Amino acid sequence: MDNKILILSAGLQTTIQDLGRKGFRSYGVSISGAMDKFSLILANKLLNNDEGLPVMEITIRGPKIWFEENTSIVVTGANISPKLNEKPIKLNLVYEVKATDVLSFGKLIFGSRAYLGVKGGFKTEKKLNSYSYFKGITSRSVVEKGDRLRIANYNSELEITSSKVKVNESHFNLNKLEVTKGPEFSRLSKKHREILFSKDFEIDNLNNRMGYQLRNKVFIIEKNEIITSAVIPGTVQLTPSGKLIILMRDCPTTGGYPRILQLTDMAINQLAQKKTGDKMKFDLESSFSFLERLVNTFKDK
Repeated sequence: MDNKILILSAGLQTTIQDLGRKGFRSYGVSISGAMDKFSLILANKLLNNDEGLPVMEITIRGPKIWFEENTSIVVTGANISPKLNEKPIKLNLVYEVKATDVLSFGKLIFGSRAYLGVKGGFKTEKKLNSYSYFKGITSRSVVEKGDRLRIANYNSELEITSSKVKVNESHFNLNKLEVTKGPEFSRLSKKHREILFSKDFEIDNLNNRMGYQLRNKVFIIEKNEIITSAVIPGTVQLTPSGKLIILMRDCPTTGGYPRILQLTDMAINQLAQKKTGDKMKFDLESSFSFLERLVNTFKDK
């Protein structure tokens, strides 16, 4: 029988996420998954879990959690001042917790999304080969006060890791997001491109798991309409009003605005750690650096 945790308070937007719901886009199903996959994978690696096991994604204001049984935990990603039994704990360091221990969070220090990993992962509802919460697919879209969530059984004889890593601060404070050209990039004039890559963009309060809207208007292009076409997380769309929308993990599978840029996957992770009012620029990745990274990726396999 699996262990459980009790949610004493839920926080702002707390969900369960893994690496996403793959293979169902042809049915109109979003990929979903952790907004910052880097931090999810890090949590699982530190616990010696499989890298894709589900974790708890915590946004800006954290929950308060009561552990019913023993387990091991780690918190990665944003620093929301995590505390175990009211004593501060460090990020990216594994802790053993005992039955009746309470994990809580406080002031947001940096970043936007933290990730709570547990030994063996969360054992919540699995739909379409994923544990990722998504309204209309899973029975819950967010973690709520009073929920009792299942986690894996804890075996004290299992290997316990004391691993700790230091994450490069640029993951949270980098103000340049790497992008490649989108399918409609060729519609932009030379002047449009100069504006696009020289301007500081500010994140609007309309930002969530579906997409980030940017406050600044850039320009309006003629023949703005396109036939509804495929979009993916990281697609940058230019709206008829001249504003930009960057699609995120819960984005739909198609869209009707010109797709002028595409964030790299690491840039999506970095954007997921930004919040309303933060500023950023687009950094166009050269074809050479893209090919070099692609070659290195295959070398690693």
